[in-house]
Amino acid sequence: MRQLSASEFEARLREVGESRYHHLHPFNQRMHAGELSREELRGWVINRFYYQVNLPIKDAYILSKLPSREDRRQWMTRIVDHDGRADGEGGIESWLRLGEAVGASRDELLGCRSVVPGARFAVDAYVNFCRTRPWLEAVASAMTELFAPDLIARRIDDMQRHYPWIEPAGLEYFRARLEQQPKDIEHMLGLVLSSAQTPEDQQRCVEALEFKCDVLWTLLDSVEQAYRKDTA
Repeated sequence: MRQLSASEFEARLREVGESRYHHLHPFNQRMHAGELSREELRGWVINRFYYQVNLPIKDAYILSKLPSREDRRQWMTRIVDHDGRADGEGGIESWLRLGEAVGASRDELLGCRSVVPGARFAVDAYVNFCRTRPWLEAVASAMTELFAPDLIARRIDDMQRHYPWIEPAGLEYFRARLEQQPKDIEHMLGLVLSSAQTPEDQQRCVEALEFKCDVLWTLLDSVEQAYRKDTA
């Protein structure tokens, strides 16, 4: 195993997304083709909320392990982006509004009572990974964000086209992420590329990213199995 150059290492990380990111999952493809029922879309929003509400928790675990105050300052903005600085702000609040737009109440989302076991297990595994693994691997696992902007932009367009019954205000979460993610991606990518100093470090980062792709894939597997009706 040899040490990859920064450009080779970045290319290797991007290959993971091209082959394993959840944009390839059949449920996601059906969503973007306008083929989901209201129940399926509502189920996705409910279960994905469990992932969303845990993002600031996993980010807090990563924040506590980052070695420099400069990196901690930058990482802290992720928590603020999701939790907000006051009531009525942040990505979690925006996702609650998306829930209301698809017919799920705030109480249902916040209580997480309708989260299917497989989705809960996958998200909990991700949070535990970020809690227990070295910071470099935890940061690398979050690099699925590299592949998110294109998917999010498509999601806004496709939801407006195929699911016009969703109020436009319900899609604000996705619009905000398009503005927030570039700075997060730049920081995270630079941190991983500069800090993986050995071939072993690079391989562990690749494996961490593969694990995160598996988490997102498993979440969709669970939602699809729970909500898709047998049409045979």
